[in-house]
Amino acid sequence: MSKASKNLRHLRTLKGWSQTQLADALGIPRARIGAYEEERCDPPVDVLIKLSDLFHIAIDAMVRCDLSSVRNDQLIKVGSNRILFPVIMDQDEEDMVEVLTVKASAGYLGGYADPDYISQLQRMTLPFNPHGKCRAFPIKGDSMPPLKEGSFVIARYIDGIKDIRSGNTYIILTKDEGIVYKRTYPKSNCLELHSDNPYYKPFSVSFGDVLEIWEFVCSMNTSDSKYEGDEYSEILRLLQNINQKVDKI
Repeated sequence: MSKASKNLRHLRTLKGWSQTQLADALGIPRARIGAYEEERCDPPVDVLIKLSDLFHIAIDAMVRCDLSSVRNDQLIKVGSNRILFPVIMDQDEEDMVEVLTVKASAGYLGGYADPDYISQLQRMTLPFNPHGKCRAFPIKGDSMPPLKEGSFVIARYIDGIKDIRSGNTYIILTKDEGIVYKRTYPKSNCLELHSDNPYYKPFSVSFGDVLEIWEFVCSMNTSDSKYEGDEYSEILRLLQNINQKVDKI
């Protein structure tokens, strides 16, 4: 049986529907459902699109994966549909963390929903099990001290904006900004993103521009340089004031 045919039967069974009920929902004859499930023919593109809309499963997952063998936490919501997130286990059956290197991060905006792109990422394990789907993201710039450029934030995927806890830090993937790591405050129709470095001003991202949200779990600082703390922040504030005065002049 082809994956699409097997998945059609699996999804119908999960719903508790008969072939007639599924056919009515799709607006096609019941005999065609029987033909698909018996693998006498494959569902055409228009039917796959209807199935995708009906069950909120991405077409890519329906035609390439055996959904009957997938754990619930391997299907996550991206936009209006769910896609398959490959969950790789180590020899002790602990979830492995995908590592987005600096080089790989350049293509993340275009590949975040592509199973082939994700499957090429490096992987590692942690000394503790953070539970849930986790990924390591590289930090750029100095907007979130004490983390410096070259450090990594390991974050857990969350379903959506409703799960954000105001004032906590998150990796946010947006259409225009790409990957950002900020302290996040949900507002009525946008996310307000704040840097811990006061030199950088907050900015807002509309809900419609948010593609993924990852909640901070832990960080890895790859530098052993000393953190300047409040003195460093005060210097940046002074420089910012000087720049503002110069601009007025």
